[in-house]
Amino acid sequence: MTIFKTSRLDASRRRFLRTASVVSGAVGPFAAPFALNLASLNTAVAQTTDYKAIVCLFLYGGNDSSHMVLRTDAASFNEYTRMRSVAPESIALKAPGTAPVATAPLASPDRLGGVRAIVPKFTAGIAGTAENSPLTFALHPSMPEVATLFGAGRLAILANAGPLVQPLTRAEYVANVLPRPKALGSHNDQQSTWQALGPEGVKIGWGGHLGDLVASSNANTVFTSISVSGNAVFSAGETVFQYQVGSGGATQIGGLSGNLFGSSTAAATLKSIVTASNQHLFANEYGAIVKRSVDAQAAFQVAYNASTVTAPTQYVQPSTNNLANNSLAQQLQTVARIIGARSGLGAKRQVFFVSMGGFDTHDGQNANQADLLARLSHALGYFDGALAGLAGGDMRNNVTLFTASDFGRTLTSNGDGTDHGWGSHHFVSGGAVNGGEIFGRFPQFGLNLNDSANNAYLPVTSVDTIGSTLGKWFGASDAQLDTVFPNLRNFPRDLGFLKAT
Repeated sequence: MTIFKTSRLDASRRRFLRTASVVSGAVGPFAAPFALNLASLNTAVAQTTDYKAIVCLFLYGGNDSSHMVLRTDAASFNEYTRMRSVAPESIALKAPGTAPVATAPLASPDRLGGVRAIVPKFTAGIAGTAENSPLTFALHPSMPEVATLFGAGRLAILANAGPLVQPLTRAEYVANVLPRPKALGSHNDQQSTWQALGPEGVKIGWGGHLGDLVASSNANTVFTSISVSGNAVFSAGETVFQYQVGSGGATQIGGLSGNLFGSSTAAATLKSIVTASNQHLFANEYGAIVKRSVDAQAAFQVAYNASTVTAPTQYVQPSTNNLANNSLAQQLQTVARIIGARSGLGAKRQVFFVSMGGFDTHDGQNANQADLLARLSHALGYFDGALAGLAGGDMRNNVTLFTASDFGRTLTSNGDGTDHGWGSHHFVSGGAVNGGEIFGRFPQFGLNLNDSANNAYLPVTSVDTIGSTLGKWFGASDAQLDTVFPNLRNFPRDLGFLKAT
């Protein structure tokens, strides 16, 4: 009888340890003690001498990237203008060189003036160069910092990217003869598919999975995958958990410090109870995990507090013409401070997640997207400067940021906005980026309708290829990348937007 009872408890204990991550990922920060299981807290001998970080910047709602990056050759820009000049309010941006109209409504295309021309390098051999080089391009007028980074060679454009199972033509899409991602057009499902390669309900993100592969490089693996924007499936691995932080640092377990129920001693008493050793295996394991969580939070806070980064300035909000705080820049300030604290944290490889919302611009797009893209551009410019000015030295070559979003939006206007699409353009920035380039074939709507279906872009660059390119730079092997990106066999493994290391 005793043997049976011990065996059953051992089995339950093992199951408890295996599933702690699932529990923490499902219920968020309220399960913080579970988020630091024994596997994540085991220290590893650092084999890596350099430092690298990947930052996912997710644009929730589905960014209209056809407004963010545009073709300005005459045929395409004329067609773009026709498709977006729809009553009651045209959303078509103005051609490069168009002077702003000071008396026009704030954030309107007339008030913003012409789109910002950019001149890609079109280096031979880059995917898409042959098709893209005869064309001209521009950015939304609200993005001066992005234009500067592109011109300085520290930002590149990833053209027409999105989730795919395998390459797909318009004819194949219309005939429905090849597999495609599930629940296209669904916000929740496509957010999950970008972040975790599957619809809502998938528990392991590819950012967290990359973290699993490189965590042994870190002296304390708990600081491998960090979210500055709440619970995100992108950051969740199999053995690595997303460590959630805010602008003040690590999230503390409630009730274990300060006054509790009006008592100055109750918090310490509660802490001693929940971290105490116990003869019951579950209670003992729980206490050990809570203690490690408390210890990790304390260690993180010491290193974080010692790291200082210049705070972001305010940005000019196009819809009001007033200065406003930029919450995205503030998230990136937190990321920069953590990178500055890397030595104190024992970190060599880190994955970060930040985000901003509001991109579901079915209506009011002129004002809304002008504000959103101004904030995005300002934040990217700030992050570049913050990394350059870190106390330990310029870290821009060691950090690569990429944008992602639910999906792109329709090419046609619905009257004052756009609707759900599929493929979209994205940015990748950092000193390791082959900047000033456009990677992937830019859609040629108006000239080549095979690029569109239902007035939306069919992606030509897969999320798998973007992730694999980042993962290779991060240090993952080809065999490891095949486990992270199961559809990679159908696509190019490396898009070339990162310099060889």
